[in-house]
Amino acid sequence: MLTVVYKIRHFFERHGFYVSSRLADRLGMRAKSVRLFFIYVSFATLGVGFAIYLTLAFWLKLKDLVYTKRTSVFDL
Repeated sequence: MLTVVYKIRHFFERHGFYVSSRLADRLGMRAKSVRLFFIYVSFATLGVGFAIYLTLAFWLKLKDLVYTKRTSVFDL
């Protein structure tokens, strides 16, 4: 079972991580630093998207509370 996992890992390290390795060589950095940067950026952008979603939900709820139609003057 472990040999299958190692073969899969080796395949992805050889073919999938070549992009970050090549980028690291061009920038003069370590490949590990480039991979960590992409991981951190993906978490940051996911968090920003979630924060925007919550902000929009709050604004829509606030808009619904402000602009509700009242049936009469006495519903205040």
